[in-house]
Amino acid sequence: MKLFFHKITNWEYWPFQVLYVPIYFLWAYYAIRARSIFFFNASNPKIKNGGFMMESKKQIYDLLPEKCYPKTILIKENTDFKTIADKVLEREIYFPLIAKPDIGLRGSGVKKIKTISELKDYAQKANFDFLLQDLIPFKNEVGIFYVRHPLEKYGKITGIVSKEFLIVTGDGKSTIENLIKQTPRFQLQFNVLKEEYGDQLDLILPRGETINLVPFGNHARGAKFLDGSHWVTPKLTKMINKLAAQIPEFYFGRFDIMYNTFEELEQGENFQIVELNGAASEPTHIYDPKHSVWFAWKELARHITYMYEISVENHKTGVPYLDHKVGMREYRLHLAQNNKIMNF
Repeated sequence: MKLFFHKITNWEYWPFQVLYVPIYFLWAYYAIRARSIFFFNASNPKIKNGGFMMESKKQIYDLLPEKCYPKTILIKENTDFKTIADKVLEREIYFPLIAKPDIGLRGSGVKKIKTISELKDYAQKANFDFLLQDLIPFKNEVGIFYVRHPLEKYGKITGIVSKEFLIVTGDGKSTIENLIKQTPRFQLQFNVLKEEYGDQLDLILPRGETINLVPFGNHARGAKFLDGSHWVTPKLTKMINKLAAQIPEFYFGRFDIMYNTFEELEQGENFQIVELNGAASEPTHIYDPKHSVWFAWKELARHITYMYEISVENHKTGVPYLDHKVGMREYRLHLAQNNKIMNF
């Protein structure tokens, strides 16, 4: 009951469908103006469906400069394990590595793979195409939201989120399980962590020793999101503009980036892109616990307005909106894909 009331009284845990209720009305207004529910298709013309649904992460990686993201291989569903192992060896991807669905859903199905047996187990259970990636060596992560109007040469950063991972620190007497249960945010992840770590959660961490139980900054997996929008600087904006300019017809989305130091990130050094998200991107700085739900709705409305304006401008130059029949088919596929991953 304590956790239930924690979720109810902290809006950041509200279900997506509840949080977005006011935004649906704004979406309907823009859909009427555009004469298409699926106007988002024109926001990023080179990304399938603008990056709103059923977009392949691997295809998006292929649009990026290769040096800017970890070594990645695509594994098709039902690929035999010998072929998978051969591809991993050929690409020189070493353990621990990251496995995740090629068409994903808010961090579901993402797992750190430490051994060959864990990789085999993941491959046998996966009923979807998935990616295998090098583990990014940098310790810090941010999400940088970028917007550029098609008629403008340079874009702008409209929000930054920094991420605190699900890290517990030992006190020399408590088990990892007990440490998890000391923080409501972490305790909400307990069942998933128990399934992943099993008896390891019974270990007692020495005083001062830390363990990162979820080494990727996903809100749904226990990461704490903090608004870092005050970090926007001319240097960082210049770097992101330079990076975005190398991505064909990219106008709207969020760079999730791991980096060493902020100063190096501003210089475009020692960073890698975890993912580039398109039209479905959220301005995730809204999930900072200090913000009210009113702030969140205002920011969501602001960013959907950007997406609408970009889509309309691209449509004027010949970029089509998604045909309604095709869009409904893609949406049904999207729901089916989500069910697969959620039940993984």
